Amino acid sequence: MYEKTINFLKYKGMTQPEVALILGSGLGDLADQIESPITIPYIDIPDFPVATVAGHAGELVYGDLASKKVIALKGRFHYYEGYDLKTVTYPVRIFKELGVKTVVITNAAGGVNESFTPGDLMIITDHINLTGENPLIGQNIDNHGPRFVDMTETYSRRGQALLKQIGAELGIELKEGVYTWFAGPTYETPAEIKFTRTIGGDAVGMSTVPEAIVAKHCGLEVIGISCITNLAAGMQSSLNHDEVVEVSTIVKPKFKQVIEKLLINI
Repeated sequence: MYEKTINFLKYKGMTQPEVALILGSGLGDLADQIESPITIPYIDIPDFPVATVAGHAGELVYGDLASKKVIALKGRFHYYEGYDLKTVTYPVRIFKELGVKTVVITNAAGGVNESFTPGDLMIITDHINLTGENPLIGQNIDNHGPRFVDMTETYSRRGQALLKQIGAELGIELKEGVYTWFAGPTYETPAEIKFTRTIGGDAVGMSTVPEAIVAKHCGLEVIGISCITNLAAGMQSSLNHDEVVEVSTIVKPKFKQVIEKLLINI
């Protein structure tokens, strides 16, 4: 079911990537650091979805970054765009088919933890799915993974330890916390944020969890990083996407340092 996409990408030279990068709102410029890049717009890839959100360029980039063969989604897909979750997570299945072993998932998120400030980077230690949706509903893809998936360690403990070590080496404070998935596209209400904090969520966003679930199903190592771009509803006067992209842009140098050092050490 993935043959057209896989054959096309291999024909274009995208072979044997070791690490996949899913780059969230305002963070796609990291893909510009990839050396000897092969860049393909999503719209040109057979059976591939197309990104529709500002801050998501909509390109697949393959090449060398920090001594690793990487494949990067420069812009991701969201449930709120009207895609079903099988479409949202289609690229993760493609990564599996291409031989990727580790997926680094990034996002822009709202800070729920009261110790967070805009511009912080947060190591994702776990997630809470508040949507009631799951990308594995339906017929199981047996050659990718089991019907029932153990989510005890969704986000690699090895990856978390590496990020903590990298933060210490670079002198960058990396927060840690639980990412909470809301469907969007509305931002959460102050009451929903209060509820999220009560049940143990540290950040909120509209992505990441579907990709993490499918990556875990596929047996891939998952490492997650949130860029805290704003305080969540009720913690600041108002919310807007322009602020998300603006803060992501400011954080880019720090973000690039962390990701490049992570790739060297994976």
